[in-house]
Amino acid sequence: MTLKRRSAPPRRLLFAAAVIATLGSGSAWAQSAQTTYQLPDLGSSSAAVTPGDEQRLGRAFLRQFRAQTDQWQDPIAQTFVLSILDRLAPYSGVDETLIVAMVDSPQLNAFAVPGGIVGVNAGLFASAPTEDEFASVLAHELGHLAQRHYARRMARIEQTQLPTMAAMLAGMIIAAGGGGGAGFATMMGSSAAFMQDQLSYSRRFEQEADRTGLNALAKAGFDPQAMPEMFRSLQKMAALQGGNPPEFLLTHPVTQSRIADTQARANQLPSPKHDDSDPAYAMVRARALLMLNPDDATPAFTALEQDDPPAAAIDYLEAITEARQANYAAALDKLDALAKAFPDISLIPSTAAQVAYESGQRQQALERARRVLRLSPSYYPAQWTQAEALLQLDPDRAFDALRDMSEQYPYDPNVFGLLSEAAGRSGRDAWGQLARAEQLQLEGRIDTAIRQLDSASKVAQQEGDYAMASRIAQRRQDFLAYRETLRNF
Repeated sequence: MTLKRRSAPPRRLLFAAAVIATLGSGSAWAQSAQTTYQLPDLGSSSAAVTPGDEQRLGRAFLRQFRAQTDQWQDPIAQTFVLSILDRLAPYSGVDETLIVAMVDSPQLNAFAVPGGIVGVNAGLFASAPTEDEFASVLAHELGHLAQRHYARRMARIEQTQLPTMAAMLAGMIIAAGGGGGAGFATMMGSSAAFMQDQLSYSRRFEQEADRTGLNALAKAGFDPQAMPEMFRSLQKMAALQGGNPPEFLLTHPVTQSRIADTQARANQLPSPKHDDSDPAYAMVRARALLMLNPDDATPAFTALEQDDPPAAAIDYLEAITEARQANYAAALDKLDALAKAFPDISLIPSTAAQVAYESGQRQQALERARRVLRLSPSYYPAQWTQAEALLQLDPDRAFDALRDMSEQYPYDPNVFGLLSEAAGRSGRDAWGQLARAEQLQLEGRIDTAIRQLDSASKVAQQEGDYAMASRIAQRRQDFLAYRETLRNF
């Protein structure tokens, strides 16, 4: 599935995309004489943009991002990415709630923006053969968040203002949506002296993020050698693709100087002994590869096998391929055998529960999901399948389960979408409309969300539910604030 073609974005956003590309590109890494491995003193340079500002803008970015890009809806892959981020975050210096945005794109890319938003393209799985290399990219992105690079970049720009930062974040949406080329071209009309100053400053940020990420990798139990190895792979990929390098390299240029710097630092850090028999990452990678090849599974098998994965990962890919071909019994047999061999990997029985649901076996899907939840009560993929099955079998219980999930995952529009359906099926009309409004605002459709709230308010008043009416009125005020932020975005 490719990203949708969109109409030409506003000129202000195109310039923002050019600024982002310019701040992160160039070849002056080779000119750097810095050999110290000390991390920077953040000082007061980020005071112009507060953490509260960053979170507010980050949420606005996420709404716009969801409205303008194709999302990869895969609870298993999303939960796996979040598990890696949760391992890295304590050692990265990031202490905010992290939200994962998955993109349905074969392009190698990942990004992080203020407010704890981490985006991952499906193509990153395809390009990272090992979990450590995949984690090295996420560690680098967390380094940007920890060092507050967006706020510090704003402090470097003359007459710093929040709208400038918002425009930069908006430009990232354009790049992710496939419209970055036009934005990058506008940099030719900018001041060369200004751009050179920003280039030098941004290269320092890349170095800081590398070093913060390397330390986090080592402390979280990943191999720091994976970062320079991933950079070498990216450099080879860029050479092979010529004038069309991976998206990630447009804002994260890799040069020999950068590779040498990260290699020298990685050599000073411990490399843990790995259990090569753990197939979890390769299994999630198999999901990404199959999603990126919807018409023919052969390229997915070829890509996975060339990196010598654990045999269980191939078996898993065979199982989900069988499920995609509606051979549900064969898929479940393979998955049950894998679950018996790897009882600690929750994604395997959760996949089986989802396959059972897709095959129409709602009660079996519910029982399978609940078995996973008895051991891992907060495992989102199993929670999701349980909610889907309950929606068909018992809408009242589905509503209760989804109410709990909406509190656990307040930034997940899919949860609110399912909650709206459960509320409607169980006769809770005001709740259904409120949940639908929450889904709409999380997806960036804020005007439609406000109209939905007005409709929900009328229903609550007709039902005499004044507590619900009061709650809706408060959310309307919140939504108006969200809309104002989006207007300034």
